[in-house]
Amino acid sequence: MPNANPSRRISLRVLLPAVVGVVLLASGCAGEPSTNPSATPTPVAAPPVLRAERAPEAVPPTDPGILGLVDAGWAAKVAAATGIPERAVLAYAGATIFVENQNDRCHIGWNTLAGVGEVESHHGNINGSTLNAAGDETPPVFGIPLNGQAVNNIPDSDKGVIDGDATIDRAVGPMQFIPDSWRNWGIDGSANGVIDPQNIDDAVLATANYLCHAGKDLADPDGWRRAIAAYNDARPYAASVSAAAIRYADAARAAGLAK
Repeated sequence: MPNANPSRRISLRVLLPAVVGVVLLASGCAGEPSTNPSATPTPVAAPPVLRAERAPEAVPPTDPGILGLVDAGWAAKVAAATGIPERAVLAYAGATIFVENQNDRCHIGWNTLAGVGEVESHHGNINGSTLNAAGDETPPVFGIPLNGQAVNNIPDSDKGVIDGDATIDRAVGPMQFIPDSWRNWGIDGSANGVIDPQNIDDAVLATANYLCHAGKDLADPDGWRRAIAAYNDARPYAASVSAAAIRYADAARAAGLAK
């Protein structure tokens, strides 16, 4: 069921367009009005839509989740060409294939999901955390308290069950969902029987569904921009996601891995 308030999610970090990879301690929630609504800046460029290489149909998948949808050899080459951790590539690619199977009108590229993952948590590798073989964050990733101090004020909504904080909400996991959004969009992308925002397969598939719901058709530049604005309505955020997604697309194309 669609989130009744899809603007209520927040990023662990907001990156200025020219400083991708620099962690800042403040972030804006999606849906905030522009501070200068009369301004008409040049729209952020929408990246190309890159499709993932599917696993050979003749080979039964060894993983029942979204990983089993992806050609593992292709994913390894993409990781080498782009610098994205291979485990994260498998999640981004698997989510796009899963969504394409369910909704072929969305046209979400794995490079867009990788752009979001880069900005949100450097593909799960922020603040000393890493992804294990199962795709789980170790240790878990939690954002700063959303207490109104340079960020939106989001009172506790989960008694700490999801974000580990019973006093105030925090964004969680590699794709930085707040508890309220996770309850609406969480999904078991790993097919392990647990819906966990700290698992990259679950979190990335939830992100893909969220973006498709918000943007409808991400091959349309306006649809792509609507989708990213629903995730975080800050122009520097959209510019950073776009820059990363385009950079990954260029690297994949240069290596002959894009289609």
